[in-house]
Amino acid sequence: MISLNNVSKWYGQFQVLTGCTTEVKKGEVVVVCGPSGSGKSTLIKAVNGLEPFQEGEIVVGGHSVGDKQTNLSKLRAKVGMVFQHFELFPHLSITQNLTLAQIKVLGRDRDAATTKGLALLDRVGLRAHADKYPAQLSGGQQQRVAIARALSMDPIAMLFDEPTSALDPEMINEVLDVMVELAQEGMTMMCVTHEMGFARKVANRVLFMDKGIIVEDARNDAFFENPQSDRAKEFLMRVLPH
Repeated sequence: MISLNNVSKWYGQFQVLTGCTTEVKKGEVVVVCGPSGSGKSTLIKAVNGLEPFQEGEIVVGGHSVGDKQTNLSKLRAKVGMVFQHFELFPHLSITQNLTLAQIKVLGRDRDAATTKGLALLDRVGLRAHADKYPAQLSGGQQQRVAIARALSMDPIAMLFDEPTSALDPEMINEVLDVMVELAQEGMTMMCVTHEMGFARKVANRVLFMDKGIIVEDARNDAFFENPQSDRAKEFLMRVLPH
């Protein structure tokens, strides 16, 4: 579903990604973790064409992201993206946030888009808030709306860029619960996260990054029980509960 082959990226003289190669199969959940500044968010944004890259190739659903012939808007409509800071439209109601792209990008009529949006709000436990505005919801609720909005586009895969890092601790689980449910239903997912409990529970594979390099690409159990690199061992010692 997602394939990265020798992807490298620079900001001026500074190299932020170096020869990154991996793939995410259909129905697979891959968690990307590592210290701050290791290139995790840059990598996942490159998958969606939000960050240009200078070398290598990324193919999503059979389309080459770096190819000038590829319609990135169309591709992004198929690949849901959930950011750190929700990115909801503050001047639109929750229902309008969920229907706008369905109408404008997918060409759905308003009734069908509304029916779909409300069903997804129901799914993330927020049907009662359909007529409110983002500022009237908590951070955790806004992030669940953002997930519902991404799902309303019928994506072939979902990308999550540290979806819980801007949330108060009490709100984190309500977002992770939705993500766990998605994973269990077979959604193809690539998640940048510091939530190692979530990674342990749902990831098929873990990518560990440091200084722009994929240091380890391992099965879940192998990574947590027997990391191969000293850097990954040190990272896990710091982030896993004692």
